[in-house]
Amino acid sequence: MATRMTKNGVSTTLKGQEQFETFVVSTRPKRTAVQYDYRSAETGELFTIVRPTLEQCRAKRDEWLREKGLKN
Repeated sequence: MATRMTKNGVSTTLKGQEQFETFVVSTRPKRTAVQYDYRSAETGELFTIVRPTLEQCRAKRDEWLREKGLKN
């Protein structure tokens, strides 16, 4: 699967940036998922997750930020 989020297998997400792509995980019934990357503006640490919706990805990111004591 080609993606714009990586180059040579490494995330291209910059500090303070989020990137996401939607892809099909099943055709019968048709189901999609979201690949989501966020790189902390403070530490440069990468958060990456796959969930059914972008909203679920962002909720998990916010939880991760709170656990790390970081700002969005």
